[in-house]
Parts: sequence; C-alpha cells; structure tokens
Amino acid sequence: MKKVCLIIGIAGLAAVTSLCVPKGGKAETVEASALKAAETSASSTDSKVLVAYFTWPETDGVDASSGASRVVAHGKVYGNTEYIAGMIAEATGGDLFAIKTERNYPGSHKELIDEAKREAEAGEHPRLVTHIENLKDYDVIFVGYPNWWYDMPMAIYTFFEEYDFSGKTVIPFCTHGGSRFSRSVETITGMEKNARVVRGLSVAGRDVPEARQTVRNWLEKQNLLKH
Repeated sequence: MKKVCLIIGIAGLAAVTSLCVPKGGKAETVEASALKAAETSASSTDSKVLVAYFTWPETDGVDASSGASRVVAHGKVYGNTEYIAGMIAEATGGDLFAIKTERNYPGSHKELIDEAKREAEAGEHPRLVTHIENLKDYDVIFVGYPNWWYDMPMAIYTFFEEYDFSGKTVIPFCTHGGSRFSRSVETITGMEKNARVVRGLSVAGRDVPEARQTVRNWLEKQNLLKH
C-alpha cells in the first residue's frame, strides 16, 4: 500500500464524531439485521456502481492538538470520507461522484464543527451544485459521509431529498470518531422506502490510511469486487 500520512488531532469534542478519535480505532460494521429493510448482501458483480460521497478536508490542523481529520497522500489533502470513497471506487470499478454544496464550509477545524452544529440545529439543508445526470444507469449506489454530531451531514439530507432510489441498492458508509453510523442508516431507510438499503462499512478516522484491505474484504463479502 502507498504510504500515507494521517493528520488527526485530539479535539476533545466527542459530539463531533467524525472529527474525534475513539478508543480501539478499528473499522467496524453493524449487523444489517438491526434494520428491517436492510439485507446482508448487496448485489452481483454485474451491477453498475456509483460511489457518491460528501467530504470536507480541513485546511488547518497540522498539529496534534487541532483535531483535524484528513489524509495527506502524495502532496494532496483528502477528506477521510473522500479517501475511503476512492478505495471503494477502485475496488468495485465504480464511478466517483462528489456531493458538493453551494456554500463553502470553514477550513478551520473549530469553525467547521461549530458551523456543522449550527446547521444541524437549524435543520438547514444546503443546496447542492453537483447532480447525478444518469442515475438510471446505476444499480448500486454507495453513499459516504462523515458522522457529524451523531448524524449524517445536512448535505446528505439534501442528497436523499433530491433523488428517488426506488428499486436500487443503497449502501451507506461513513467515517467517524467513535459513534459509527449513529442512527443515520435508519434515517436513510426511512427516506428511501422503496430502495434496498444495506448497512455498509464504518471506518474510524485513525484507521482511514490503512483501511484498504478492510474495504476490499468487506466488498468481497458483498460480491462487489471487480474481477
């Protein structure tokens, strides 16, 4: 595996789960049986795959006390979720799609988590500036996001409000600092009642740089590795 450097600090803000460090720090999945609508396997290797993700790499946080959560590889800064999304797309042969908002979020760690909290409390669903033009072509849609304040970001609410995934397999995946998915998969299941929602992989922030084999092993169990 290519060597990467994870820049992640100890924020002391456990509520912002995607931006803090858990004990143990292992990537984990949650049994799909916890959800009535979830299944235990995703689809076949013939499926057309889209990997959609929302991420916001912080521009500060080079010191251990900042709480930043990002990956730096070959001189480029990636958000944790973006980095996992790339692994999934590479392993499945899927297409990458970045969920981008009209508004810009702060690059500073503290300002970002404060703004994420304000946005969630206000229930603001930001307008998206990127859109899937050919959704009908895809059978399996991975949707990735960081766990912010024990929930998925408000941009992901906008994403699921914009599209009808009826008849498709939707696989959420997330990066986090200890709370894994919280109840976000249940929320997605409620929003996409006619889709097949499969609880995916949750990866702790500190494990992101070394998660490639974990991602591949999980995809292999779902019969979604490209051959």
